[in-house]
Amino acid sequence: MLEIKSVSKSFGELHVLKDVNLNVAKGEVVCIIGPSGSGKSTLLRCMNFISPPDSGEIVFDKVSWRSYRSKFNVLANLRYEKKLPQLRAEIGMVFQHFNVFPHMTTLENVSLGLQKVRKIKKDEAKQVATKSLEQVGLSDKLQVYPDQLSGGQKQRVAIARALALNPKVMLFDEVTSALDPELVSGILDEIRRLVREGMTMIIVTHEMKFAFQVAHRIVFMDQGKIVQVGTPAEIRNTQEPRAKAFLSSILE
Repeated sequence: MLEIKSVSKSFGELHVLKDVNLNVAKGEVVCIIGPSGSGKSTLLRCMNFISPPDSGEIVFDKVSWRSYRSKFNVLANLRYEKKLPQLRAEIGMVFQHFNVFPHMTTLENVSLGLQKVRKIKKDEAKQVATKSLEQVGLSDKLQVYPDQLSGGQKQRVAIARALALNPKVMLFDEVTSALDPELVSGILDEIRRLVREGMTMIIVTHEMKFAFQVAHRIVFMDQGKIVQVGTPAEIRNTQEPRAKAFLSSILE
């Protein structure tokens, strides 16, 4: 379903990703763990070109995507930018900080992408958005604005917005880290529901217990590299020094 091939990414002098390779199968749940600053979130953003990789290749559903920037061909740059929403519609992403539009109701937040990206008419988009919000338990909040919602409810709106586009892959970037502890379990339950439904997912998380429960494979990253990939049992019993030290500090 998704192949990351030799992806590297820098921000100025900071080399965040260093020749990263990873394959994700259809229906697989992959959790990415590791210390802060190891490149986990940047890797997710490279997968759907929110932050295009400097080098390397993303192959999604057998279609190759590479960064393209020309200093001399403005028209080619525009064509490249116009193609990216297609990729982002198929690879949905939910961020740490919700990113819902404060001036729109929950229904408008979810239906907007359907109209702009999927080119669905307004009335039909509202029907799809309503169903998506019902699936995340917000059927009674359709006309409510974000400032009237809790953090957990805002995150559910963000999940509904991504799912409404019917993506083939979902990316979750530390979606519980900005929430109060009592709100975390509700969001994790939503992700568990998607696991049961067979959604292909790549999840960056610091919720170690959750990761080891839901993942088919766990990826451990450190200093911009994938250090180890394995099943939850393999990673839990790892003898790789850096991964072992990290897990010992987290799990014990």
